[in-house]
Amino acid sequence: MYHQIKILQTVDELTEVQKLEQHIWQMDPIPVHQTLTCIKNGGMMLGIFHKEQLIGFCYGFPGFVNGKGYLCSHMLGIHPNYQNQGLGEKLKQAQREWAIHMGYQLITWTYDPLESINGYLNLEKLHGICQTYIENCYGEMEDALNQGLPSDRLMVEWWIHTPHVIEKQKPPFIKYKQPLLLPWNLNKRDFPFLDDHVIDLPTIWREHLSERKAIFIPIPTQFQKIKQTDFSLALDWRLKIRYLLQVLFAEGYALTGVKRQTDEPIQYYVAIDVKQLSIHDS
Repeated sequence: MYHQIKILQTVDELTEVQKLEQHIWQMDPIPVHQTLTCIKNGGMMLGIFHKEQLIGFCYGFPGFVNGKGYLCSHMLGIHPNYQNQGLGEKLKQAQREWAIHMGYQLITWTYDPLESINGYLNLEKLHGICQTYIENCYGEMEDALNQGLPSDRLMVEWWIHTPHVIEKQKPPFIKYKQPLLLPWNLNKRDFPFLDDHVIDLPTIWREHLSERKAIFIPIPTQFQKIKQTDFSLALDWRLKIRYLLQVLFAEGYALTGVKRQTDEPIQYYVAIDVKQLSIHDS
C-alpha cells in the first residue's frame, strides 16, 4: 500500500500532529509554537499519510554537545490502526535522507530497553547501536505504556554516513561463536524471569569479557502484558536489565542487534565490543 511522506511546516499541519499525538498516547501534545519554532531552526517534522489522513509523524530538533551538532529525534508515532505495518521504518529512512541533506552525521533518540519490537526496529532494521543507559530518563510518566515504572531508556546512536548503516554491516560470524546466553526461566504463569544470580555478572562474564566475545541478553517478548498482569515481575525486569546493561556498557560493549526467537517468550539483545563496529564517535 502506498503512503505519502512529506515535510510538515504550517500551523494547520502541526495542529493535526497534535491531534494524532494525543490520540496515540492520551497525553498533552507538544505546543505548536514549539514545533513550529523548531522546524524553522534546523529541526524537522515529517508526516506519513494514507490518502489525505495523517497516520504517523516523526519529530526531531538540533542537539549540540562537546562542540558537535546532531539531530535529536524526539518523537515517532503511528496511529494505532496502522501500527505494525513498517511505517515507523519508512519514517526513519525518510528522516535519514532529510538529515543527510541538512548535513547531519548523527541522529539520536531513546526507547524503553524492554520493548523488544522497538529494539528490533532500532538495531536490526535501522542498524543503530546503543551504548548509553539512562535511568528514569523522563521521571514519572502518566501514559498507559509507561505509567508506574521508572522511565529508563536506551539512547540509540544512528551514524547515518557510516558503513555500519549504509552497508547494513554486521560483525563477522566468528564473533558470534559460543556467545554467552544469560539464563532465564518461566514462572507459574508462563512469564519469563531472570534468575537472581545475574547480580554476579562480573564473575559469570569474566572469560567472555576478557576475550571480547558476544553476549546475548534476554528481554521479554511481551513486556506490556507482564506489566499489566504482574507488576512486581515487570519491575524486576526493569532493575535487572538496568544493572546488566550498565555493566556491559562500562566494559566497552554496545548493543548491535536483536536475535528473534520465534514463538518464544523472550528475545535476545546482541552485545559486542564496540571497537568491532564500523562507526565513529569522534
